[in-house]
Amino acid sequence: MEIKKRAVFLDRDGTIIEGVPYLSQIRQIKLNLNAPEGIKLFNEKSYYVIIITNQSGVARGIFDEDTLGKINMELKNLLLERGARIDDIFFCPHMPEAEITDGSMPCECRKPKPKMILDAAERYNINLNESFMVGDTPGDINAGKNAGCMTMLIDKGPDYYDYKRDSDKIKPDYIVKDLIDVANIISNK
Repeated sequence: MEIKKRAVFLDRDGTIIEGVPYLSQIRQIKLNLNAPEGIKLFNEKSYYVIIITNQSGVARGIFDEDTLGKINMELKNLLLERGARIDDIFFCPHMPEAEITDGSMPCECRKPKPKMILDAAERYNINLNESFMVGDTPGDINAGKNAGCMTMLIDKGPDYYDYKRDSDKIKPDYIVKDLIDVANIISNK
């Protein structure tokens, strides 16, 4: 029987890179402080590092999947230049359910649904109970919870998201300031 691996699932915008609404150009990519160093530590601990990201800009016609692929490749290359490896990227190109007006069915992959995480777990033989979902929004945390992962919320302050005020909507296992904090917690697991 093959031993299941562990993973750190990361939201992209606001977690690895600065959050830019509908980022559509390579020049808009700016790595968050300590993101490469944190990811490098996940790599050293033999965790898969997989990005799980909602990208409704595709459905909105702001950018196409080819452009998204180029942006994601550039992000992977920027991280590799700093010694950090991303193993895969899963994305949802669909609109949020509340904005579906064309009569189509809501998608099954958009966070907080766990489908992207579950698909990654199947592809890479990942033990979700020993894995982490890290992000900066309730959707990220709830996707991780829905998949059976431990969760970590990056605290960007109450002006961004007040998790204390909304503790009934979001219950992360850990609250962290950046990916170095995540790596320190994981090191003790």
